[in-house]
Amino acid sequence: MEKRQRTIRSVSSYTGIGLHTGRPSTITFRPAPENYGIVFVRTDVEPNVEIPALVDYVAADNGIDSLRGTNLVKDGITIYTVEHVLAAVAGLEIDNLRIELSAAEPPVGDGSAMPFVNVLLEAGIVEQEAPKDYLVIEESMYYHDEKKGIDLVALPLDDFRVTVMIDYKNPALGSQHSGLFSLEKEFITDFAPARTFCFLHEVELLIDQELIKGGTLHNAVVICDKDLDQINETKIRETLRISGEIFVGENGMLNNTQLRFKNEPARHKVLDLLGDLYLVGAPIKGQILAGRPGHKSNIEFARRLREFYKKQQLTRKYQGVAQKGIVFDFDAIQRILPHRYPFLFVDRIVEFEAGKRIVGLKNVTGNEEFFQGHFPGHPIMPGVIIIEAMAQTGGIMLLNSEEDPKDKIVYFTGMDNVRFRKPVFPGSQLVFELELLKRRSTTCKMYGKAYVDGQLVAEAELMAAILDRDKIKN
Repeated sequence: MEKRQRTIRSVSSYTGIGLHTGRPSTITFRPAPENYGIVFVRTDVEPNVEIPALVDYVAADNGIDSLRGTNLVKDGITIYTVEHVLAAVAGLEIDNLRIELSAAEPPVGDGSAMPFVNVLLEAGIVEQEAPKDYLVIEESMYYHDEKKGIDLVALPLDDFRVTVMIDYKNPALGSQHSGLFSLEKEFITDFAPARTFCFLHEVELLIDQELIKGGTLHNAVVICDKDLDQINETKIRETLRISGEIFVGENGMLNNTQLRFKNEPARHKVLDLLGDLYLVGAPIKGQILAGRPGHKSNIEFARRLREFYKKQQLTRKYQGVAQKGIVFDFDAIQRILPHRYPFLFVDRIVEFEAGKRIVGLKNVTGNEEFFQGHFPGHPIMPGVIIIEAMAQTGGIMLLNSEEDPKDKIVYFTGMDNVRFRKPVFPGSQLVFELELLKRRSTTCKMYGKAYVDGQLVAEAELMAAILDRDKIKN
């Protein structure tokens, strides 16, 4: 049964202080229409700044260490540590939501996603008419960081599952793993309550970086990995607002903080991963396997998944049913380009990165009309046709960077550094690779290469203008 998009029934809010900023903050969840997505709004700045919950807006480092949280930035305005909010939204399978913040950071609550889950459930979750739009993992995708020993893998699956393994070589923590196999059955009870954690040796570093100003032992689990005589007890006591002595608990946690689950740290890593991967912009159909993940690796993996998702969206838009190894087939190309027989020279698109790069194919057969005169008895593909096919491939990339490509047309305005390296004969398959060099308003510059059997046969720099069809005079 096809699932439908979801939002909330009514407005609901939650107030507290930010984990790192330590400032009072109120988060307000508001219903949103179909296909709106998840959008954060800073209401404490004028004019209000809206930031879509997409990995495109993730800041690498904006005053709060990106290893310690996921931060969004737009127009110089930042929203810090959004991962627990997004984990709650992802776990409850909500697609459309307007999230207003009265400060730069959501309230930390108890360091888990549970406060946000409770507020959203109180608001009531309702189904909408439009079907959900998924990122469907069609082939295995990987992220590997050799230095840090981090691995992330996405595997095809007609469902959603997450498995996480962590091992920090610490006796109190040990090697842990956790797996979520059903959002509906497991998320609220088994993962939403899992709190954030850190090691004792990190606490002073965080304090020195002017972070965790809102941190306490009520919203974070501190794992003891060093003796107390090696720390500044006064500094830690004051920052974490601990009244009384500081001691290492029998369970290895600072002041004997009791875990909610035996593997609570691993479950919290699942929670963080849920929130970070929701920045792809759609729920995922696939199995995610993660070894020692962190926010930085999660975000890098989310970037790769989002690029695949955007390519997948384009394929669905023009082609409908996806075919392995093909972004656009010939029918889809005809929906994008205005060219027709005998002047359409692209058969398929096999790779595509919106606004960056494209790879297209042209199968050169002996039936091509131009071979009748170029040359009888010695057929060679005209160089101008090779460049035209290259330009058409680039035109597909340019048109798909427009909001309404059907209302646009690409006019090529110039060529530089054109070189023909080898002749192209019937029976060849031309592979065109183009990358966007420069984009200014309606003008673009691309660099293209054409290959046959891996050998370069032509190259050129192409300039083009993207124009409105209805403004072009006959």
